[in-house]
Amino acid sequence: MADDRVVVPEGGGALLVDKPAGPTSHDVVDWARKSLGVRRIGHTGTLDPFASGLLVLLVGPVTRLAEYLCVLPKKYEARARLGIRTDTHDAEGKTVGVQDLGAELTQERIEAELATFEGRGQQVPPQFSAKKVGGERMYKKARRGETVQLRPVDVEIFEIQLTDFALPEIGFTMACSSGTYVRAVARDLGDRLGVGAHLTALRRTALGEFSVDRAVPGEVLREGLPPDPTHWVEPGAVVGHLTTVRVEADAALSLRHGRAIPWPGKADPEFENPIAVTDETGLIGIAEIRDGHLAPKKILRVLEPS
Repeated sequence: MADDRVVVPEGGGALLVDKPAGPTSHDVVDWARKSLGVRRIGHTGTLDPFASGLLVLLVGPVTRLAEYLCVLPKKYEARARLGIRTDTHDAEGKTVGVQDLGAELTQERIEAELATFEGRGQQVPPQFSAKKVGGERMYKKARRGETVQLRPVDVEIFEIQLTDFALPEIGFTMACSSGTYVRAVARDLGDRLGVGAHLTALRRTALGEFSVDRAVPGEVLREGLPPDPTHWVEPGAVVGHLTTVRVEADAALSLRHGRAIPWPGKADPEFENPIAVTDETGLIGIAEIRDGHLAPKKILRVLEPS
């Protein structure tokens, strides 16, 4: 890589990437490391290899903000094959059941069944998932033939709509809370319809306010080419969904050195932890209100003035 290629904003940021189907999320991180010439890169939510779409990479000190993005809601475009169950609930798994669809499986019935998924509910995670049980990823146990009785987890589906009816396949879009498995939705839909189903395609289109429309194609990074500046999100906008407080220079210096500052707005319900703190230079880091003070929690040291 040429030495004059400056492709990473000062202070780091989030790079929006459109992951192609096939590679792993870690593969995309490796492409970015080579393309950007930076080792400190992480992502905010794994996409299965067969899935495509938005992968938000955090670069430089901004990697410390990952926990505040992983909880953001997500949007997907998906396709499911009705009548065939697989052990992974997607097209990469082994077929474990085949069933005739029957004439009663109409578009209206499928739309009505999809509507029942909307709202708060519980979902049993797939056996083949990145969920940890006893300190080990579930998919590792599943590959050894182990089955674990997983407890249902609370999820919320804000919206789910049928977009294509071409049996035996259907297409649908979904907006959901973090931690919701679209593969499990396909599995459960098939069970409710009495025919079984598995996911055949999945594309993540949004994470919070970040859209795949603004993302650099993953193939660009794979070729070692630099992303366009429009694909970057500056540190302050990375946590733009948090309550943001701007402080003056003296207070900013105290926070950067790990010292809490008086918090005059402690009784204001508008302010909820965690809080993004900025000054004239941009994002200082993350703080929280404790005992009438604004206490630093995660400070981006790269922004400290010389």
